[in-house]
Amino acid sequence: MSPQRDSWVRTIWLQLPLVIGLIILWVFLWDAVTVMTIVTGLLLALGVMRVFYLPPVLLSGRVNLLWLLYLALRMIADIVVASIGIALLSINPRYHPLNSVIAVRLHTRSDLVMTLTAEAISVVPGTVVIDVDREEGILYLHAINTRNADDIEKTRRGVLGTEERIVLAIGTHDQAETVRAERRERRAELSRGGTS
Repeated sequence: MSPQRDSWVRTIWLQLPLVIGLIILWVFLWDAVTVMTIVTGLLLALGVMRVFYLPPVLLSGRVNLLWLLYLALRMIADIVVASIGIALLSINPRYHPLNSVIAVRLHTRSDLVMTLTAEAISVVPGTVVIDVDREEGILYLHAINTRNADDIEKTRRGVLGTEERIVLAIGTHDQAETVRAERRERRAELSRGGTS
């Protein structure tokens, strides 16, 4: 097998979850599970991967079920609380919008973690990711009702907290250790700040 063909086969193997997802999407679009839809879905998925090549998304192979459950419950709670807050703002006649575009540098450079964090942030009402700097690991998001530096810092901490939960749920061991170390460092800084 030639090196180029071997590389292409390896890429397909690494992208197998994406291929399966694209096939399932194709079957849903046609609303029929037949040999023809599965085969055309496979061909289309391989064509998309070949024409619109992206670097492979490497999965960590690690899932912490407790952190995954906590991530899901926290997402539900964040959505409910933010929805109530937005609803109250929308009926408040004295509310004058004061919004911000905030840059948040993430702890990791993983494309998967960055994408999941951006999606999780955008699902919560009141914040939406408007741009991503993949090279620097920065998310730019629009956040409503950010009236002062404390509100901006609270939003930034919320984004980093979401990233931490995602990393601790499905990230690699190295990513999880990095996040834990940075969390310990932040707590140490807060305790030093509180005692001074």
